[in-house]
Amino acid sequence: MGNPVPDSKTPALVAFGLIAIGIVIAAVHGLVHGSVGGGVIAALGAIPACVGMWKGIQQETQGTLALSVGAVLASLGVGGVLIILGVIHWVV
Repeated sequence: MGNPVPDSKTPALVAFGLIAIGIVIAAVHGLVHGSVGGGVIAALGAIPACVGMWKGIQQETQGTLALSVGAVLASLGVGGVLIILGVIHWVV
């Protein structure tokens, strides 16, 4: 079933890069204040991570799948926290 193609961890690495960019953007504004823009960029990391999950499932490789699942969870978690902190900062 699985193709003998070596697994690709590039989509997960791109997702972690987007998370890092989102955190840097939020840090410029003050990390405890959050950033809606940084949160959106961090959350967009879920897209390449889902592609990595699909590749991991297709190639039947646990390493790629596990790394991509972690990237999806981290991307959505960090993005959500940054957005919530940004909205709270706007309201208060």
